[in-house]
Amino acid sequence: MQPRISMISLGVVDIEASINFYAEGLELPRMAPFNEEIAFFNLNGTWLSLYPWDKLAEDAQVPSQGSGFRGMALAHNVSSKDHVDTLIEQAVRHGAKLIKQPEMVFWGGYSGYFADLDDHLWEIAWNPHMWIGPEDL
Repeated sequence: MQPRISMISLGVVDIEASINFYAEGLELPRMAPFNEEIAFFNLNGTWLSLYPWDKLAEDAQVPSQGSGFRGMALAHNVSSKDHVDTLIEQAVRHGAKLIKQPEMVFWGGYSGYFADLDDHLWEIAWNPHMWIGPEDL
C-alpha cells in the first residue's frame, strides 16, 4: 500500500455558498464541474470534495443529525505568520467563524482556527521547523 489521502469529502448544507466560500474565501482552485450536486478542488495531490450533508451521510449509511466537536480538524500550512493572518482574515470575511485568533503556539509555530460555513474546523498554521507539502510551493 502507498499511504496517502486522495480526497477529503465535506458534507455541506448549501453547496453554492460553500463553493463560493472555498473558491473565494480560501482561493482553492475549483476543478471543472462534474455536476451541480458536487464540487472538487485540487489541493496538490489531494482533492477536496463538497457534497450535500444529507447525501454524504446517506452514502456512508450514518445518521445526518448531530452537532458539536467532530473529532478532527483540517490543517493548511502556509509559508509565514503574515500568511496565516491574511488567510484567516479572508476566510472570516467570506463567512467563516473565527474560533481561535492566530498566535504563537507551544510547538514553536504560529496558528489559528476557523470554522467554515458548516462548522468544519480548519487550522491555518506556519511551521518554522519543517514544510509540510509539495516542495515547489
